[in-house]
Amino acid sequence: MPFSPLSARLLAPVAAIAVFAGSAAAAQGSGVIDQVERSLGATQSMTASFFQTDQRNRSLRGSLSLKRPGRIRFEYGSGANMLLVGNGKTLTFIDYDVGQKSAWPVAKSPLSVLLSPNPELDRIARVLPTKDPRVVLVRARDARRPEFGTLILAFVKSASAPGGLLLEGWTAIDAQNKRTTVKLDNQRYNVAVPETAFAFAEPKRRK
Repeated sequence: MPFSPLSARLLAPVAAIAVFAGSAAAAQGSGVIDQVERSLGATQSMTASFFQTDQRNRSLRGSLSLKRPGRIRFEYGSGANMLLVGNGKTLTFIDYDVGQKSAWPVAKSPLSVLLSPNPELDRIARVLPTKDPRVVLVRARDARRPEFGTLILAFVKSASAPGGLLLEGWTAIDAQNKRTTVKLDNQRYNVAVPETAFAFAEPKRRK
């Protein structure tokens, strides 16, 4: 994923498991994958706080707005004058401090798993082992499109969440094996999110 210097790395346990799980977790039950698909499909929108860590252990906090299909916004907190926005088709990263932006298709990012209008994970996803039966980890990677990267989703079973799964965060791994972890908090599902949340001000070019 061309997630720029900001690509996110998730919950420490998820990142650790991702290193060695590989094929050991093979098809640990299509029922779990089906449940994840139902959970994603039932999530029309979401807001949350996030804590992002990269592989150099640099961290950022902020707020997240998500609206399927294809729309997402990472609003970074004070001290980080930048933004990551998906408008339905394109992900755009803006660094206001240097006056630059970069963009790539949502469909070519690991986040496409979260933002797809019709999540279909059977072919690209596998369940990873966990020590806690309440935790569900799913690794999604399209072997036909390895350049799109990998997304490891972490859920906690919760009857009040869509499909019975509360999204706790994810680890994104791009084609250069750069990892970014995002941990979510204060999740609110299927709430009103205005379309204006997925717009942004153009950066001013530095001379």
